[in-house]
Amino acid sequence: TGDYFGPIVTTSTYVNKKDIPYLESLNIRDSKKMTDEQILEITPAIISHIKYKSIILTNKEYNKKYSTSINMNKIKAILHNKVLSNIVNNSKLKFDYIIVDEFAKEKNYYNYLKDAPALVKNITFLTKAEDKNLSVACASIISRYIFLKEYEKLNKKLNLIVPKGAGSAVDAVGKRIVKQYGKDILKDIAKYNFKNTIRILEDI
Repeated sequence: TGDYFGPIVTTSTYVNKKDIPYLESLNIRDSKKMTDEQILEITPAIISHIKYKSIILTNKEYNKKYSTSINMNKIKAILHNKVLSNIVNNSKLKFDYIIVDEFAKEKNYYNYLKDAPALVKNITFLTKAEDKNLSVACASIISRYIFLKEYEKLNKKLNLIVPKGAGSAVDAVGKRIVKQYGKDILKDIAKYNFKNTIRILEDI
């Protein structure tokens, strides 16, 4: 969620005990400890072996939904609940635990979802869950894989290499994009409320 360009991707996975040896043989770990090249190589093997559900929130959708009352953590909670609901309520899979990497305290998480339909409860919230649980690690890797694929599409659309993150390199490319396509394009391809927007538009 910290990238100015690129979508927000949320994934839930179902890992059965019988899946564990195979997944461990792939040397799966926290996606933040893997290179993008490793993720692009390993993910097809993961998604061919386990059940998963992913949601892509485009920046165009993000810009429409973001407000003072819908902050990033609320958006993340809504997306988490949607992908979990799809796995838990629709797949009829037997499971022992539902584990979520804790990005908000449990009370706040459920408060964000007080009006949500099909609320998934009985969640175990863990900090640094990617290091502790294979299903969370797989979900993290799949999300990153989809994010990278969407980034490739953006690069092809703009015919340039768009930097990840939200640093000065992003601002420089953002200025080039605005000069070529106009400032309104940022509402479609970037998280408009980020401070990058101010920096990109200040001299244009």
